[in-house]
Amino acid sequence: MSVVVCIESSTRACSVALSEGGQCICDRELRDGPSHATALAPMLDEVVSMADSHAIPIDAVAVSQGPGSYTGLRIGASLAKGLCYGRGLKLVGVDTLKTLCVPLLLYRDDLPEDALFCPMIDARRMEVYMALYDRSLREVKPTSAVVVDGGTLDEWLERGPVVLFGDGASKCRGVLTHRNAIFVDDVVPLAKNMVPLAELQLACGRTVDVASFEPFYLKEFVPTVGRRLL
Repeated sequence: MSVVVCIESSTRACSVALSEGGQCICDRELRDGPSHATALAPMLDEVVSMADSHAIPIDAVAVSQGPGSYTGLRIGASLAKGLCYGRGLKLVGVDTLKTLCVPLLLYRDDLPEDALFCPMIDARRMEVYMALYDRSLREVKPTSAVVVDGGTLDEWLERGPVVLFGDGASKCRGVLTHRNAIFVDDVVPLAKNMVPLAELQLACGRTVDVASFEPFYLKEFVPTVGRRLL
């Protein structure tokens, strides 16, 4: 059974979890960011200390690989690499949009069986990072940065129900008004929901090189005057 530390830092929320054998046994989260620079390291220390105090040997670190906040992803990746280097651990990169899908797939039985899942991460103004998946998390539409308007997703919405969620979806309610658009509120990417994805990748041997790993930023970072960084 693998023991994995999961780190999620792609949006305003940040969190850390510890899993053993595919089950989350400890987690910490903060949803009212941005405060990754000050909050994430202490949460990681607390979770790792819990594992050490119970003599639970850590096998790997899973980190959110994006898309999402440039600064948040860099902070998470830096902490993940530091832990891997310090303890000789494997590193796994987990797609943020797939992490968003996990709680809906596992815990919501009221959504249409034929629905597609469209996680959206706010990319400022009316732009979002998004993708489309079926219930097996097979990618139907690849990850992209999209400026949302009234016709966004019409091709898919005409075919059947599409579930939209994440902080990017919440700002699109007044724009995407198709009858097949189903909005789900309060879905954020959390470390505890990375667990099944990280376990699958470890089982398949899909680890990444610690030294060369870089998050999937999707867009180049463009600093602006007065922007508050995570």
